[in-house]
Amino acid sequence: MDLKIRDVAQLLNVSETTIRRWIVSGVIPAYRLRSQYRFSRIEIENWMMRCKLTQDDPGFRPFSEAQIYPVLSEKNEENLLNNPPRGGMQQFSLYRAMHKGDIYFDVPGETKEEVIKSAMKLVAPPLGLDADVITELLLDRENLMPTALNHGIAVPHTRDFLLQEPFDVIATVFPKKPIEYGALDGKPVHTLFFLLSGTDKRHLHLLAKLAHLSSSSEGMAMLQKRPEKASLLSYVKDWEAKIRQQTE
Repeated sequence: MDLKIRDVAQLLNVSETTIRRWIVSGVIPAYRLRSQYRFSRIEIENWMMRCKLTQDDPGFRPFSEAQIYPVLSEKNEENLLNNPPRGGMQQFSLYRAMHKGDIYFDVPGETKEEVIKSAMKLVAPPLGLDADVITELLLDRENLMPTALNHGIAVPHTRDFLLQEPFDVIATVFPKKPIEYGALDGKPVHTLFFLLSGTDKRHLHLLAKLAHLSSSSEGMAMLQKRPEKASLLSYVKDWEAKIRQQTE
């Protein structure tokens, strides 16, 4: 289902008036249906990735990182995973999705297609998904537009929602060697975050967080070291907590 103005406003944590202003100025992609504006999830996610890729051009990136992250509540690790606070599915959402997923090292493949196929043989079975089917869906999305962000990060995902669960999953994959991915910055990809979500809003919010992470020099240095899962989760939890401090 496509998004309404209020959905996009909530996602980016801006007012509906701001969204309407962006529509009029042509900043954000939208279309009209029976005199009301609607937004395609695919077009919005492409727009968000392009905004991050051109972060050196402030005129093309109408929202700041602080705007897309809500204030995070103080919860211990167990509560964050098992009892998200009311209205808080976006709170520590990246941490929870990565916790549900796993990390895979030295995944073989000389091309993007080969790495995705190899990765799905590892990622799909524990989630009850068919590796061949999900591989086809992922490559179909790549054919629309490469899902590379910047600085060697890619976020493969599908146009269809495959999870019927109330949680999201991000599987982290480190290829055996960096691969050409068609990124706009021309850099090979060394880290892939396979994003599997159940709703438009959660999908787009996680994509925004991963795009933010890919613009962090500290985050990139951490990923270059290919951390174990415990280290990655610890870093991500601290990183999301810092967002709270920046928005207060």
